Amino acid sequence: MKIGLRFFVSWIGSSILMFSLFYLWHGVFLNDFQRIMFPLTWFIVFAAFTYLILGAVIYFLFESQFLKPIRGDFSRGLLTGIISGFCLFMIVTVLNFSLTKNLKPEHLIIDCIWQMIEQTSGALLILLFKQLIYDHDFEKEHAD
Repeated sequence: MKIGLRFFVSWIGSSILMFSLFYLWHGVFLNDFQRIMFPLTWFIVFAAFTYLILGAVIYFLFESQFLKPIRGDFSRGLLTGIISGFCLFMIVTVLNFSLTKNLKPEHLIIDCIWQMIEQTSGALLILLFKQLIYDHDFEKEHAD
């Protein structure tokens, strides 16, 4: 895998999209940010870095040998988002990091579904940028 313009635009674009969806969901719709026990600025900065890492992880998962056998880039993008969203949900749940107290099973299911939607959106944006950005070296390498 070559790290070039495709990687950087896909990575940053997907990270921004996922962070925006996160902010919209937790900050606007659920109003969870009012319950944070430390400065909101810190939380936003830490979340931004987390989504930068997550965007790179999703890109590398999409390109991984594990998912290469999946025929069709769209299917691979969906599977990448579902896997990364579910894994992120499990990590956050096991570490007991939540912006809500006294979670009911319904809340956990909704949170899991939301994580998968959020990460799938990022994975599909990666796919879109990979399709739109021409990489001469990549095309030359796969033409032979």
